[in-house]
Amino acid sequence: MPTEILADGLELRDARRARAFAAMEADDIDVLLLGREANARYFAGAQRLWTAGTRPFGPGCVVVRQSGAVHLVSTWDEGVPGDIPHENLFGITWNPGNLLAWLRGIDGVTEARRIGTDSLTPRFAQLLPKLFPAAEFVDAEPSLESARRVKTPEEVEAIRSAICVAESALATAISELRPGVSERHLTAAFMEAIARQGVTTPGAQRVAWVSSPARFERRNWTEPIGDKDLVAFDAAVVAAGYSAEVGRTWPSSPAAVDKSTRALYRKADDLLHRLLDACQPGASCGDLLEAYRSGGELLPPFPIATGLGLGFDLPVVTGHLPRTADEECLVPGMVLALTAYAVGEGSNGALRNDALFRNDAAFRNDAAFRNDAAFRSDVVFIKEAVLITDGAPTVLTSSPQWRP
Repeated sequence: MPTEILADGLELRDARRARAFAAMEADDIDVLLLGREANARYFAGAQRLWTAGTRPFGPGCVVVRQSGAVHLVSTWDEGVPGDIPHENLFGITWNPGNLLAWLRGIDGVTEARRIGTDSLTPRFAQLLPKLFPAAEFVDAEPSLESARRVKTPEEVEAIRSAICVAESALATAISELRPGVSERHLTAAFMEAIARQGVTTPGAQRVAWVSSPARFERRNWTEPIGDKDLVAFDAAVVAAGYSAEVGRTWPSSPAAVDKSTRALYRKADDLLHRLLDACQPGASCGDLLEAYRSGGELLPPFPIATGLGLGFDLPVVTGHLPRTADEECLVPGMVLALTAYAVGEGSNGALRNDALFRNDAAFRNDAAFRNDAAFRSDVVFIKEAVLITDGAPTVLTSSPQWRP
């Protein structure tokens, strides 16, 4: 298990910075004040302390376009790349006066005409214009999104590495599946497996669950799994900053498989194929929603496609936001987590989620979904990672899937 905290590789850092600085130049942004860790890591390549959940804005990373300098809030230089000198680091402080003084002391900031931020709180919205009265403050998130949504080849390899961790741990968890074990035991097996590979950040705290919605709503993951249960595994990790997701649904024993179960798995595969067919460069993300509707499938109460990367990656395709999906286009270079969710008719159901990489030269709400008779059926959950090239998408994941 590796213990040394390392910065991102040089080629990965250089490729990301080239895209990010090009986006700054295109939008005429002189300085960036970044508060979101994903954006900061995209520029800096530094492995700083990871924290779960949200937090208010604070300028933890400053980027100056003219000099190409990157400045970080960091108490130590472990995990900070060598091209960010020690004098560009500023220790954590609870005194806003010290923080503002540090900002003013950075070369090129006081002369900036346009300063971009990736988020802002009311307090900083008052302080920053007073600190830099000559600058125009703009929302830099669209620029950052345009740079980050297209993954570089180095980023794709980083995602592949994260997928390897997730798949290896998923195999360990599946090997523990049998009647009588609990969902918590399977989750623990997954957590231990990723830790043995030096990864301590899972994508979620719950990895395995019996796919019956009625059982899932009880959320009692200490109950023993029955011999007629289907168990869904949602294996997600954050490795070296990049997220990876893969999911599978496996029967707990041969007794869990009947004619309707086999039909349900085929139904999930058919849905996945329709989703993959919709993943064409320039296609609307709304086509992914249509892949559900055209097969008569219920849209689930969660996104059916999300961007993968360092975090806050677009698009987020959900039936809750059909207009947004119609306006969002799939562009070459995107990496998506794609979900196929098939619901059985009073039997077990199937969910399939795939991560997609693109590269070429009227929804039911949660309450309605939960009240629908189909929701009271079981479901099957499957997730993949897929590389989309000039031609057909290529699946990046290789975890075995139960076949009827």
